[in-house]
Amino acid sequence: MRCIISFSSNFFPSFTAAATTTTLLRYFLTISTIAITIIFYSQWCAMFFIPTLPFLQSAIDFATISFIVALLLLSLFSICFIFHLRFKSRSCRHLQNWTVRFLFIFFITFWALTELLRLPLFRRRYFYPLLPQLTVPQQANLCKVHLVLSLGFFEPGFLVTLLFLLDVSVRKTNPTRSFFSVFFVLASCLPIFLLQIYFVFFPGSKIRFPELFHRSWFVSWNSHDDKTILCAFPLLSTILFEVFGAVFSLSFLLSFWRVVSHVINKALRVRIFILALKVIIALPLQTLFMGLSVFWTPDKTAFDGAALFVFLSKFTCAVVGEGILVIKPIADSLTARGGGRGESCRGSSHDERSSCPPPVEDGIGAV
Repeated sequence: MRCIISFSSNFFPSFTAAATTTTLLRYFLTISTIAITIIFYSQWCAMFFIPTLPFLQSAIDFATISFIVALLLLSLFSICFIFHLRFKSRSCRHLQNWTVRFLFIFFITFWALTELLRLPLFRRRYFYPLLPQLTVPQQANLCKVHLVLSLGFFEPGFLVTLLFLLDVSVRKTNPTRSFFSVFFVLASCLPIFLLQIYFVFFPGSKIRFPELFHRSWFVSWNSHDDKTILCAFPLLSTILFEVFGAVFSLSFLLSFWRVVSHVINKALRVRIFILALKVIIALPLQTLFMGLSVFWTPDKTAFDGAALFVFLSKFTCAVVGEGILVIKPIADSLTARGGGRGESCRGSSHDERSSCPPPVEDGIGAV
């Protein structure tokens, strides 16, 4: 049996074996800067044709859309990078848990797309024209769908996947169990998903709570008597997510100390500490600002600021996770295997040793 590994890629013509992480990030930052600049100026010019939204709220929406576009570009880059290494090493077992990595990016991508439903500017300009007959309750249901998908499925999904990739980074895993791992991640998200559905769509079925406990939307009127549906964070949904965050943080810290105790490489330890620091800081900040947001109605500037901090907490966690758990390990693998003698690997059906280096660590340090 022979497997030829050539890194003169026609899939990524610019990413040779000598490519470094700095070069990869330079490509991404260039593309992101161009895209964000185009979107910012186009939306800035279009803002003057939307008098129904306040200036500051529109500016925050523009900034959020720009961050979402940058995250979608990074996710697309990560997906292509995964398939690039997967196709180049499909005959050798270079990439373990690639299915879980793909699921990790899937959760982040759809969480970013779901965040667009929360933005009144996006809904008014791009969503409502496609469905002009939506009533106010139907428009309010979009906010409820955003809450359930964001806080109940996609964000818990990418956090659980992040924890899984960190936990298996010091273990020798069997690639044939990747689909079992995907099932485990999805099953872990099921309880909070069902609870969010119950408390968001059926808030008063059993127990009566004050309005701020279940307020997921708000009708705002401007000087022209035009109404806009604004999304909010119900206190019950926030409490549910805080409980999930507490359990996740405890599990993450236990996994973090276990991984650090096995890691000797100094650069790898720095990466692990950066990931842990970002997650441990971002998650409490997110829940803190979600809890503070219930003290203002969504038409207040203070609420817009709190919502922006909630989004940025999740955004930075997603970016750091993709960079450390997906892009950096694959870039290191391409550089190490391309720069050494591993241009080709040979083996036989009688368990002969192959010159393909076996993957020892997964998740952070290697692929």
